[in-house]
Amino acid sequence: MSKAVLLFLVIVLAGANLALLMFGREPARVRTVAAPAVPEMQAAVAPSRLATTAERAPAPAPTKVGTVPAPAVVTPTEVVDGELTIPVQGIAAAQLHDTFNEARSQGRVHEALDIMAPRGTPVVAVADGTVEKLFTSVPGGLTIYQFEPTGHYAYYYAHLDRYADGLQEKQAIKRGDVIGYVGSTGNADPSAPHLHFAIFELGPERQWWKGTAINPYPVFARSR
Repeated sequence: MSKAVLLFLVIVLAGANLALLMFGREPARVRTVAAPAVPEMQAAVAPSRLATTAERAPAPAPTKVGTVPAPAVVTPTEVVDGELTIPVQGIAAAQLHDTFNEARSQGRVHEALDIMAPRGTPVVAVADGTVEKLFTSVPGGLTIYQFEPTGHYAYYYAHLDRYADGLQEKQAIKRGDVIGYVGSTGNADPSAPHLHFAIFELGPERQWWKGTAINPYPVFARSR
């Protein structure tokens, strides 16, 4: 057999083997592994956040503690329903001078209103009430203690020259009634006759010689 034939046969056999390798068997396939099914995720929970003022539930109202009403504040205008008559006849409010806080002898405070007037000028009741006590003392001289109808307040008239005729303890008097006359008895200066007038808020004992002083001046000043 010639060399050419042998070479041809070799080429044919080589081609057949190559074809067999390429087409004679199924090429290996790359296996793809499917990813495992992911279960459906539950709805995400929104992160917690601070509630806005509008979203917050209103705080429960605090429990109210029972309170006792404060006692009524006593003002001078409540003494006689907002008005007192100036106790010295013929004296106007514009003539008065507030002497309530002025210093007096022995380091005391005056706690009263001095109303200057000529000796013998009529002194009148500032309001309705009762003559509780007619009393003569070293500092006050000839004095009158009057209780107003409720008994909560006492009106004090001092340094009188004399009482009105017939005036007696426990006697009912009316606003404007003459009850005495301006003088300078007691420790008053004889050359400066005047009425020493005071208002006292009484305690529950209703004792005419005790009480808390109230300044009369603002009461009379309101009538200007």
